[in-house]
Amino acid sequence: MNPTEPLEILWDSLLSRDPKLIRKAFHTLSRSDRRNVLAHLHRMVTEPDWHPEQRISAQAALNALEKQK
Repeated sequence: MNPTEPLEILWDSLLSRDPKLIRKAFHTLSRSDRRNVLAHLHRMVTEPDWHPEQRISAQAALNALEKQK
């Protein structure tokens, strides 16, 4: 995948550990896509097959998104 592809850019932002960048990327999504992303982030945090750094990034994203409520 080319690093400039939209999906790659989106996930780079969502997993960046930068709360502002995470929220900005998340708010570009439709309501349905937001639900899907949240579900995927929850799986990344709870399923054992993810790399520890990915799990940390997913938790950071969930934390950033939770704090915006």
